[in-house]
Amino acid sequence: MAKYGQLSKDKVEEALKEEKRGQLKSGRSGKTVKSRQQAIAIGLSEARKAGGKVPPKKGASGKSGAKKKSPVKRKAAPARKRAASRKKAAPRKKAPKTSR
Repeated sequence: MAKYGQLSKDKVEEALKEEKRGQLKSGRSGKTVKSRQQAIAIGLSEARKAGGKVPPKKGASGKSGAKKKSPVKRKAAPARKRAASRKKAAPRKKAPKTSR
């Protein structure tokens, strides 16, 4: 069974020809498409809109969007104990003020 239908093949072919001529523009920005990959993606997108047989996009699980995973609960890290051998630093002596 074929993944892609005839309509999708025609749309991709048409998009690639436009890309070669430098006439294919991207959707929102309207910039000229410069790579074959972009041209193929645009052709498949047009085929989807026209109702052609095209597999769903990668990562697209459904129309409602991807479901977010619930955050994994982690155990709190145990508090670190200070070493008993460590001594507290002695307070510094202030230097005597000199009068001028």
